Amino acid sequence: MRRIFLMLAALFAALAAPVQAETVLRTDEVAVGEMDPYKAKDVADSILLYNLYDTLVFPALDGSGSGIKPHLAEKIDIDGITYTITLREGVKFHSGNVLDADDVVFSINRMNALGQGFSYLFKGRIKDVVAKDKRTAVVTLAKPYAPFYAALLRLAILDKDDVLAHKEAGKFGEFGDYGQKYLHGNSAGTGAYRRVSHDPQQLTVMKKFKDYFAGHAAKAPDVVRQRYSLKDPTILALMSRGEQDLANQWIGPETQRSLIGLKGVTMLKEPGIAQYFIKLNTTKAPLDDVHCRRALSYALDFKAIHGQRRITDDIVGAKPSKGPLLETMMGYDPTMPDFAQDMKKAKAELAQCKYKPGDHRIEITWIAEVSWEERMALLMQQNWGVLGFKSDVVRVPWVLFTERVAKPETTPHVGQINYNARTPDPDAYLYTLYHSSTHGQYNAMEYLKDDEVDRLLDEGRSTTDSAKRKGIYTKLIRRIVDLRPSIYGFQMVNLYPKRDVVMVPTLEKPNMNTGLMGGNMIFRIMEMK
Repeated sequence: MRRIFLMLAALFAALAAPVQAETVLRTDEVAVGEMDPYKAKDVADSILLYNLYDTLVFPALDGSGSGIKPHLAEKIDIDGITYTITLREGVKFHSGNVLDADDVVFSINRMNALGQGFSYLFKGRIKDVVAKDKRTAVVTLAKPYAPFYAALLRLAILDKDDVLAHKEAGKFGEFGDYGQKYLHGNSAGTGAYRRVSHDPQQLTVMKKFKDYFAGHAAKAPDVVRQRYSLKDPTILALMSRGEQDLANQWIGPETQRSLIGLKGVTMLKEPGIAQYFIKLNTTKAPLDDVHCRRALSYALDFKAIHGQRRITDDIVGAKPSKGPLLETMMGYDPTMPDFAQDMKKAKAELAQCKYKPGDHRIEITWIAEVSWEERMALLMQQNWGVLGFKSDVVRVPWVLFTERVAKPETTPHVGQINYNARTPDPDAYLYTLYHSSTHGQYNAMEYLKDDEVDRLLDEGRSTTDSAKRKGIYTKLIRRIVDLRPSIYGFQMVNLYPKRDVVMVPTLEKPNMNTGLMGGNMIFRIMEMK
């Protein structure tokens, strides 16, 4: 009887004890939220990738600033073109399956088969990949490719058995559709969070994966709700009512000023992730003359351009640029001068141009979905008008812009893009921007054709010695800046409004910035207060 009494007493005590409420992080991003990691290509997709999945390597998150380290891999031994990957033991997928080398082989093969997202980082680079044993995968490259280790930051490792259990009919033989329909709305990773529900246009709900191999911070959010494409007034209203904790970096400056006026709201700064480019079509007169391009560059009022990103005296979403590379990348040269207005040089360059300013009208486009670019376009029109150039400012929706720049003859004279770091390696940034083989893509709308640039880009990715690579990229960026296919408006400082109920270590502690698009929104190390 006494035993029954004690059991009942314990039961009543447990029922009476307060239930610990789940902590919820409420955030947002721009749609779409692509959940299939091999179709990911933007910020929202990258955030999902790095929280629902893991990669073999990842930037150190210990505050040491020591670069890219093994993550799902316990170690990676590199011998020329052979990468021997030893996996951590006992890592679990969300399904409960245990990670092994077959999953690595499957993931690489699927990525190459689909050929989407960030697969271009690997295309044609891998000669063979095999599972040597349960914990060892061996990747053999077709030839030396120095950026391969950094490219692994974009290789999410999939649960082979889970994906194939949900495959449907498709064009990939025994692999059917390679689980594309399934992974459009579900995850099959080892990540610190697992998918609860997903609508790529509206909302993704994620919950802690309790068996996560690397653990969570003591106060990491239990649940994350990531909404998509909220309008600025909606975000302002939600933040003011305490119904949103962290907002996206695309908010307009007026809304940002209103947000930091709210009690308990501050602005997180994320430098070294992206750059604002003013891209010039080098095939179309008068911009096919380098002296004309230099004249336009020197005529721009860069202080006014930076001022468009000024929220307060202390909060500015821009840093002066010295060229195409971000300050976090190998080859960045701090001794190069900032891009700045110099009308004397502008007039001297114009005097050497084979065209007169009034010979051709210049079409200056701005992306309809990025409203502040209109002000940049009007500033260009004004500054270049001082030199005598006539121009038209044209609003272009993003989809139409990407269609137009597919051919040099339909590409406008001037376009604006904000280009993010796919990996911290300079090859992943510069090659897609300036190598002639990438023509036809929006990021290469300059249609630059220069044998020296192509040669240095090819040499940079085939040279494995770090010191030699740094020298190559330093020489390369000087060559590119001299040719002026682009005007480097500023290095973006992404601004994220947040309420003081959440702490984001990657943006609030020293040496934590990953330098990786989407790589600073790592929910497992965040802390809810």
